[in-house]
Amino acid sequence: MRFTPREKDPLFDSTEKVLRGLGLSLIDLSVFRGKTGIQVKAVVYRDGITGVEDCTNAHRALLPSLELAFAGKNFSAEVSSPGIDRTIKDGSEFRHYLGRGVRCFRTDISDWSAGILQSADENGLTLKGKDGMIPLEYGVIAKAKLDAAQEG
Repeated sequence: MRFTPREKDPLFDSTEKVLRGLGLSLIDLSVFRGKTGIQVKAVVYRDGITGVEDCTNAHRALLPSLELAFAGKNFSAEVSSPGIDRTIKDGSEFRHYLGRGVRCFRTDISDWSAGILQSADENGLTLKGKDGMIPLEYGVIAKAKLDAAQEG
């Protein structure tokens, strides 16, 4: 898994600023260019429960800035929450899920490690598992998911 600093993406940065005003975090922003136009997908998160109302408010708030970013182009926008079992795509996402259950498939032992996410930075993360703390560098994580079963 890699850690990609999101502040290097101007669209991500401007979108995140709009959402911060609503008390939301931007987890992922994907732009797909197709024959019929541009499709923008945003994943937003609020500590606790991210509901339909949060997604609706985020969609309404993002439309004006997306219209400016894609001026004169046909585009659609979709906003969703991460869900309880989100596949984590980039190491930069982990900071949003502190205190949540996470499981990571490790290349160094060819097995899963699971626990409550204690910390995350640009180098790796620490899970609190059944047998204590589990430090993991992003280089040994093949895939990761949110895991509500770890929360209790």
